[in-house]
Amino acid sequence: MPPGDGRLLLDTGALLAAERGDRRMWLLRKRALQRGVQRFVPVVVLAQAWGGGPQRNLSRFLEGCRVVPGSQELARAAGAAIARAGTSDVVDGLVVVTALRLGAAVMTSDPDDLGRIADAVDGQLRMIAV
Repeated sequence: MPPGDGRLLLDTGALLAAERGDRRMWLLRKRALQRGVQRFVPVVVLAQAWGGGPQRNLSRFLEGCRVVPGSQELARAAGAAIARAGTSDVVDGLVVVTALRLGAAVMTSDPDDLGRIADAVDGQLRMIAV
């Protein structure tokens, strides 16, 4: 995790890796907790990653995370961002606009697509590939 970052937004790939028990993902979580990093998960990301219960690993991984609710404003910003980028993944659009508004780095398995959307809205998006 980049030093000095106080906020981290998790995308679906990060949550799925945690549920699989990916050792690197759990190490990154441990480091974030040790550094007092605030962790965020957009509600759409949680919905996409949640395959039904019980998902013990994911539930434990989410402890202490703030779930970011959706809003009409975020939805419109995400829609505009993916339109400008020429993509269609609404969840990716919401991840990007939410991270930019929070000033958070994104832990993602999809840095290319997120980067394309961020570039389309002239946003500086810090990413940690997982």
